[in-house]
Amino acid sequence: AAALLVKAAANRGGPAAARDRSAAPTDPEQPGGATEFSLTKRARKELLALARGRITAETRGEEFDYRPPADLPELQVPRAVFVTLHKKGRLRGCIGTTAPRAPLWKAVFEMARSAAFEDYRFGPVRAAELADIRIEVSVLSPMRKVRSAEEIVMGKHGVVVGRAGRRGLFLPQVWESFSSKEAFLDELCGQKARLPRDAWKDPRTELQVFTVFAFEEEKRKP
Repeated sequence: AAALLVKAAANRGGPAAARDRSAAPTDPEQPGGATEFSLTKRARKELLALARGRITAETRGEEFDYRPPADLPELQVPRAVFVTLHKKGRLRGCIGTTAPRAPLWKAVFEMARSAAFEDYRFGPVRAAELADIRIEVSVLSPMRKVRSAEEIVMGKHGVVVGRAGRRGLFLPQVWESFSSKEAFLDELCGQKARLPRDAWKDPRTELQVFTVFAFEEEKRKP
């Protein structure tokens, strides 16, 4: 199936869950909860620099020519990725894909530009904003279909809902904005998928879960 390009909601303030973990997320599709992947500190630093370089060049109307380091093969593995921009703690853009369709470095290269300039909820990022923007990259595990909301773990799972051609996605970080699973799923169905808010209770609605390995830029000194 083709990857789905998605504009995802993010938390309205505060640190996101699962950022810059030293261990990989649990892969829900592997027996025994075996870890699926991890990214070295150098790879994380490289991807964040790539995202910022891509966005910065675009604000200047310049080309950005990038070649991944040959000694970082993990950047060549196809991954589903979201790039999220935060400005002074608030969402400034977030776009990604739900299935791996390009090497990790290329996915970040493409989604960084999309998050900065193609998220319809915001105007294009301007050069004057760059100093106030922090970039976060979320690498997704494979999607896994669940039979009901009972299998969804608060704070751990990202969730995709779908029915009648409508789909919506929340990253795991979004749990920070909700105090209950019901409120999270109501908002996901109503706001993101444009379905009835309680559509997640309907057996005709497909529910999928995933985990993320997320990391972000360090806070800039004033």
